[in-house]
Amino acid sequence: MVVKVYGPSCASTKRVLVCLVEKEIEFEDIPVDIFKVEQKNPEFLKLQFNFVSSLTESRAIMRYYAEKYRSQVVELLGKTIEERGVVEQWLEVEHTTFTHQPTTLHSEAKLVRVLNIYEERLSKTKYLAGDFFSLADMSHLPFLEYNVNKLEKAYLIKERKHVTAW
Repeated sequence: MVVKVYGPSCASTKRVLVCLVEKEIEFEDIPVDIFKVEQKNPEFLKLQFNFVSSLTESRAIMRYYAEKYRSQVVELLGKTIEERGVVEQWLEVEHTTFTHQPTTLHSEAKLVRVLNIYEERLSKTKYLAGDFFSLADMSHLPFLEYNVNKLEKAYLIKERKHVTAW
C-alpha cells in the first residue's frame, strides 16, 4: 500500500517524507497549497478527521511508521526502552525548543543556546539519542536545512565541531 502524504512544502511534511525514505516505505507526496487555502477544501478536511486511516501531526506520523515498520531497514526508535526514552526526550526538545524559533536577533540568541547544548551532547555521542541515528536526529533535519539555506545561518552550525559532524 502506498502511503499518501498531504501537505505543503514545509518542515512538518519534510520530516514525514524523510522518515518514509529511511524506512523505504513507498509514498506519494501530494502537495497542498496553503496560499490557495487548499487545506480548507471539504475533501481535504474529510481526510484530517478520519482517525482510522489518517494522522495529522508530523511527529505522530513518524512514530507510527517507525513503530509499524520497526524491523524494516533501520531502527529509528532505539533498541531498548531506555534508548526509546532518550529518543523521545530529544524529539520533545526539538519540538518545543528547536523548531519554533522566530527569525529575530532575540531568537538567534536562543538558537545559539540550543546549539551549544547540542554541541555538548554530540561531543559525547555520535547522534542525539546515542550512537545510532534516530527519529530525534531526523526530526531536526528540516529546520536545520531552513536555518542554513533560508536564514543563511550556516555559520551557527559551522562554529560547532560536533553539530557540524552530526
